[in-house]
Amino acid sequence: MTMSASRADSRDTDGVPGGVDWPGLPEPLRARLADAAATALSGMEAADVPHVLRRIAGFTPAKRAKLGGPALLAELAGSSAFRAAVMAWWDEHRPGELVADEAADPLTNAAAAVLIGDPHAADAVAATARRVEVGEVKAERDTLLSKVDKLTAEMERLRGELTEARAQVREAGQQREAEFLHLRRRLSEQGATLRGALDARTAAEEQMAALRAETQSRIAAAAAECERERGRAEAERRRADRAAAEVAAARQAAREARQADETRLALLVDTLGGAVAGLRRELALGGGGPRPADLVAGAQAAGSGTRVDTVPGLDALLAVPTLHLVVDGYNVSKTGYPELTLADQRSRLITQLGALAARTRVEITVVFDGAGVMAAPPRGARGVRVLFSEPGVLADDVIRSIVAAEPHGRPVAVVTADRAVVNSIRAYGAYAVPSAVLVTRLGRP
Repeated sequence: MTMSASRADSRDTDGVPGGVDWPGLPEPLRARLADAAATALSGMEAADVPHVLRRIAGFTPAKRAKLGGPALLAELAGSSAFRAAVMAWWDEHRPGELVADEAADPLTNAAAAVLIGDPHAADAVAATARRVEVGEVKAERDTLLSKVDKLTAEMERLRGELTEARAQVREAGQQREAEFLHLRRRLSEQGATLRGALDARTAAEEQMAALRAETQSRIAAAAAECERERGRAEAERRRADRAAAEVAAARQAAREARQADETRLALLVDTLGGAVAGLRRELALGGGGPRPADLVAGAQAAGSGTRVDTVPGLDALLAVPTLHLVVDGYNVSKTGYPELTLADQRSRLITQLGALAARTRVEITVVFDGAGVMAAPPRGARGVRVLFSEPGVLADDVIRSIVAAEPHGRPVAVVTADRAVVNSIRAYGAYAVPSAVLVTRLGRP
């Protein structure tokens, strides 16, 4: 379609066609105008190319529209002659593709209306802006609906897991109750057995006392008749000896029965102790703190306050009961993965420490400088205590306070490469672990 003289005459002479606000054009329309000008520029004579656009005239149309888009739009907005040249090229070489026609694509229609200076160009631009806005709203709506579907599915999955976990807890509670009742019955049976043994011992002692009295009586009678019945006395003496042997045997039998009962009772108590310990582990009860012998003044555990420089040494330290592992957060994360942002360093370190806590059951506390936290602090992984120093307080001072607050005798290890922190915590008897050793240990499965 050839541009008519009436269209050319209707263009504004001040460089702003049809009252269009060029800076406020929608981005898709700006891209369409830049693409049209870049395509037409490749077919213009060198003398017709504006001076400011000659630098990009040698580019391919796609590269020209991408890199020279601002310059092309500026020239279209400021030069009616360039707009006319662009429209004339399209009318001559690609008639019908760039037409201000209501039947055409709204974006193409708006671009043609702006180039030819159509009096209704502002309306076409507004319609294009509304179309772009509606498209963006629809895309945003589709995205939100997709997120809602995902969150709904996740909620259903978590609800199912919660139901299953509750059922497992109920089943475990029933099993523990049945085991407790079974142990209680066994204890009652053993108590009855013990009472029977005690009754038997009492009866044996009474019988032994009766036999002793009878024997003494017979010996006295035999002594009175010694001269007259020596033979009978000897017989009675032998009988008395036999009675004494029987009494001794009865005593020995009672003693052995008592020892057997006490042994069975001790085994029962050990069994109950094991069951109680299992329940404590099952219910994650406390009581794993330092023992009284750990709190004796004037003494320290072997190796406390030393430096652990190897991964095997750290593994051995993690096996120590009631160990408290205190980690200098940024000191370790910057040693292990300095290429990450501080937030990613915190997240990765906390995740790895959570896995270590799950494998070793060691109490772990990680301390970060609170001054460097620009967003919401991350939640700690299960089994890991995450602390941030208050404004004006260094994480090093928080670590020293944690070590000083631990009861004397409890094993504490601090992971840091800060020499000042190492010197101060070793004065409290804490172990010092270099950051590189912990990073190596965390990287191992």
